[in-house]
Formats: sequence, C-alpha cells, structure tokens
Amino acid sequence: MSFFHKVRRFGLMLAALSLLGIQIAPVQAAMVGNPELLAQGQQQFDRAQLVNLVEREDVQQQLITLGVDPEAAKARVAAMTEAEIAQLNQSLADMPAGGVSVLGVLLIIFLVFIITDVLGATDIFPFIKPIR
Repeated sequence: MSFFHKVRRFGLMLAALSLLGIQIAPVQAAMVGNPELLAQGQQQFDRAQLVNLVEREDVQQQLITLGVDPEAAKARVAAMTEAEIAQLNQSLADMPAGGVSVLGVLLIIFLVFIITDVLGATDIFPFIKPIR
C-alpha cells in the first residue's frame, strides 16, 4: 500500500470514529389529549368572541362616549392574556340571561382598561397615574 492509501484509510477511520462520538439529542413525541385541544380551541373562541363584541357598532359608540378609542380597545383585547380573556368572558357569562347589556360589557372593559393603566401596562387615560 502506498502512503496516500494509508493516509486516506486513516482519515476514513478517523471520520467514522468521530461520527460515533457525536451525541444525538433525544427526540420525544407525545400524544396530545382531547382536553388540551379543547382548551386551546376554547381560548381561540373566547378571544374571537371578545373581538367581535368590541367590533360591534353600538359597543364602539359607547366606547367613544366613555372616551376610549375603539382601535385602542381592539389593540388591548389583542394584547390580553388568555387568563384575562377567560376571566372577562366568565364575568360576561355570569350576567343574567337577557340582562346582558352593552353598558355592562363596556363597564367591564372600561374597568379592565383602568386596572391596566394603574398597573402601568397601558397608557390609555391621561388622568390615571400608574403606580411605580
């Protein structure tokens, strides 16, 4: 064997040994259960329901009456966490049937905006000073 064949053979052996030394990250696969899928679907439905509520013409007029820009309200709804949306939709669902008024919904949204302004998460109302 010539010198070049020996170097080539040594290089191939070295490459094979280096491949054996590489650690491959373990891969995990898990089943997604029905409760997780239902929870995710419910969260998407709750968010869409709240966005549709804010997009209604009568709700937008009431927001303007309260001094809230409807676009700012839509942006705030888009920025809400899943827990906030679930809490807001739960309080809407707890209202008596037939007693769900636009004013009640707007009052809840208005209170959420005030709370987030006080906490410093938003700056919608100039008369509210955030706590810091």
